Amino acid sequence: MRIVLPDAAATTRLGQAVAPLLRTGDSVLLYGPLGMGKSTLARGLIRALTTPDEDVPSPTFTLVQFYDSEPAVAHFDLYRLTRPEEAFEIGLDEALDDGCAVIEWPERLGEDPGRFLGPDRLVIAISEQGEGRLATVSGAGRWETRVKELHV
Repeated sequence: MRIVLPDAAATTRLGQAVAPLLRTGDSVLLYGPLGMGKSTLARGLIRALTTPDEDVPSPTFTLVQFYDSEPAVAHFDLYRLTRPEEAFEIGLDEALDDGCAVIEWPERLGEDPGRFLGPDRLVIAISEQGEGRLATVSGAGRWETRVKELHV
């Protein structure tokens, strides 16, 4: 599925559309170069699960932020990892046991991020398209069919 994101508000809406479809054990993998809107999408998703004014800082330096919601959500920024196994040291496995995970820079988990994650993964790759962005969305596990429920 391809979704045109003409501005930051559209990117936020995509995150908001994903939020109600999340279940415990799900991971949302956000791919794209710096400045593509991964944190904006994550912020929209997290605020849809918590409150519209929730403080959602980018976890660039803390690596992970946990939020009390239903399901619980953890926001990971793996950019600074040097080894894929470090994701467990910062709580990725516990996050998926207790809720869901939104992961920026999932490529830091290696060529097969599925070996570190459960089977239910939503993949969103954001790229430039003219003045805006293009989100390419696909799913694995339960997300193969759930992705069709996304209405942005």
